[in-house]
Amino acid sequence: MEIDIVGLHKSFRSTTVLDGIDLKLPEGMITVVIGPSGTGKSVLLKHILGLIRPGSGHINIDGRDITAMNDFELNDVRKNFGVCFQDAALFDSMTVGENVGFPFKVHTDLGPAEIAGRVRDLLREVGLSGIEHKMPSQISGGMRKRVGLARAIALGPKVLLFDEPTTGLDPVMSNAINVLIRQVQRKTGATSLVISHDIQGALFLADHMVMLYKGKIAFSGTPEDFRTTDNPLVRQFMEGGIEGPINPIQ
Repeated sequence: MEIDIVGLHKSFRSTTVLDGIDLKLPEGMITVVIGPSGTGKSVLLKHILGLIRPGSGHINIDGRDITAMNDFELNDVRKNFGVCFQDAALFDSMTVGENVGFPFKVHTDLGPAEIAGRVRDLLREVGLSGIEHKMPSQISGGMRKRVGLARAIALGPKVLLFDEPTTGLDPVMSNAINVLIRQVQRKTGATSLVISHDIQGALFLADHMVMLYKGKIAFSGTPEDFRTTDNPLVRQFMEGGIEGPINPIQ
């Protein structure tokens, strides 16, 4: 699906979080949005989901402006989305199998046996065969992220949204999750957005790199452009320097 964001503004009280964002997500590719904390990355994702209404601007998904939609119309668009939240957002009272099978139960007419078969296939795809009966509290953080990914791709989404998918994971598990995201995206052909702080992971994943700073797009281009740019914001963020236009105390 084509996603085109035009002139997006959002403020909370007197604080401007998004300040005129113009961004087109390349269809069928991975766009990674990075930037310091508090620059509006997750707020941008929530706007694309329709969870937050903008102060002004438009978000066109396949030519339809979701900012003008009612809840019924938004829910119809969201059926095309798969979302992985930072904490995986699993239902603690449900087993792993019930979590992954939830989209089928809500959005399809499949019977229990068919759902169980789909769940087995999805868990196998993310390398977690045989854990259907475990509770989320019984599995590791990395496993929960993979369960969340299995649930996100259950209905064959046209759009995949990832909010900090490797936060809280060790480097080995972070790499494993990034490889899995790339494999899943290539298989589904979804238009994908990844919100991340992880520069190396972002460079591995991205077809298109975007850096947000103070609610504005500070950089947009290919990973190679990102590596070689002399943009002082990008250089400081990549190198982790204290000196530069990004004030770490703010």
